[in-house]
Amino acid sequence: MKIALCQINPTVGAINQNKKIILETYNRAIDLEADVIVFPELAIIGYPPQDLLLRDRFIINAQNALNEIAQKSTIPVILGNTLIEHNKLYNCAFICENGEIVSHYKKRLLPTYDVFDEARYFAAGNKHCIVELAIDGKNTKIGLQICEDLWDKNYSCDLAKELKESGAEIIINISASPYRVDKLLDRCELIQTKAKDNSIPYIYCNLVGAQDELIFDGQSLAYNENGQLIAQGKSFEEEIVMVDLSLNKPMNLKVLQREEKIYNALVLGVKDYFKKTNHSEAVIGLSGGIDSSLTASIAVDALGKENVHGVSMPSKFSSQHSKDDAKLLSENLGVDYRTISIESIVSSFEQSLKASYNGSESGVAEENIQARARGSIIMALSNKFNWLVLSTGNKTELAMGYCTLYGDMNGGLAVISDLSKTDVYALSKWVNKNAGFERIPLSSIEKPPSAELRPEQVDPFDYDVVSPLVSSLIDDEKSPSELIKEGADPELVKDISNRIRINEYKRRQAAPGLKVTSKAFGMGRRVPIINQYDELKHD
Repeated sequence: MKIALCQINPTVGAINQNKKIILETYNRAIDLEADVIVFPELAIIGYPPQDLLLRDRFIINAQNALNEIAQKSTIPVILGNTLIEHNKLYNCAFICENGEIVSHYKKRLLPTYDVFDEARYFAAGNKHCIVELAIDGKNTKIGLQICEDLWDKNYSCDLAKELKESGAEIIINISASPYRVDKLLDRCELIQTKAKDNSIPYIYCNLVGAQDELIFDGQSLAYNENGQLIAQGKSFEEEIVMVDLSLNKPMNLKVLQREEKIYNALVLGVKDYFKKTNHSEAVIGLSGGIDSSLTASIAVDALGKENVHGVSMPSKFSSQHSKDDAKLLSENLGVDYRTISIESIVSSFEQSLKASYNGSESGVAEENIQARARGSIIMALSNKFNWLVLSTGNKTELAMGYCTLYGDMNGGLAVISDLSKTDVYALSKWVNKNAGFERIPLSSIEKPPSAELRPEQVDPFDYDVVSPLVSSLIDDEKSPSELIKEGADPELVKDISNRIRINEYKRRQAAPGLKVTSKAFGMGRRVPIINQYDELKHD
């Protein structure tokens, strides 16, 4: 039996476009002599559709598209779509063959954690589904699952075992599983265990592409009844993965280096964000620092150098080496580059505010005028030329509130907002190693980080210490007391925890950011802005 796993890149809401992609891919899979053709979860409407699911017309249009796909089917095809039944909406896998829908399965486990909110929209199915298909003159019983059904260890059930005991000979799971660092290994462990424990082949077809904050990595998988890997799809690329169960030849899992995985994920995230929002060109404020340099490198690889514009906006505090680094970076990347001084703009602001400041000592307010002047310039260029602004703040800075509202936080997409400062350094070094030269100037990597908003300013944090603590508090969701028990400095932990808490209002106004870790600032983290809870006082 040959099974075609079609890891396609649909766009949320583009029902006709997605239908066209499905049909074209379906015909290609037929040419590859597939016996069964499989598409990901909610392939017709894209994932996650969120509140589009509340629109009756949207559901009707999706059903019409499914009917058309079914009418054009010959060999069996399995794909995801919605179903309304008894005034309830279900996330379903449909089986179409010979011009009609022959069966369907209602997703049983609905995730409601992190970025998922499926119970808001869907009702849960309550029974398994095994479809019997005639392939090569033999009837084969296929058990169906959808995404979260694989992760049943988090629930009080064993859905794979249930399918096996009910007669399934193969399990096929259609999925829309967002990427995070090392998630592939988690999937592989689960699938391998399911296959081996139940002595059944387990086939997993995953979505690829990006939608808003989420990135889908593809990497469809197939394991034989012995728990051995027999097929693996490419990462971050569309592909038809052919699984020949008759060959059943084990292979080794392909795992990319951590930095390469994250970088490729971000490139795909930027590429799809622009494509699917109908933008083509990006503009980035280039300071000569490591954050903007890495962001620019990702943008060039996602969009092409001809579609990336770099802007240096020096003040009287900008060092010559920073200006030189920004220019060298632009030359290395081959992007359009221009310099717009902010000195006269800042002076005008300061003069206008002089009377209101009433002779008070210069401080953060004056420094932030510089950041906001840059933010206004970059947004003016965006408005004028329809360039989408890429903001350049990292996760450590956003956590600590070390960023300026309506200044450096301006933008349409926050490319590296889910990277710690230490990850920014690691990826920048990888970029240079991968390029075979100093694509990002070495001085941008090695010099002390600084916003250069006042003379001899350097960032007020030791990122080698602070970044891991931020990651522990946010990504690992550890409490401050846990970190202190592990040996962290109590005062530093208290300071970081407090900064994270009081700067929630800033992050709510940040550009959407691409998610690559287990817990990003964004749709999967719901912390109240008004929050007086001090964990250290209540532990």
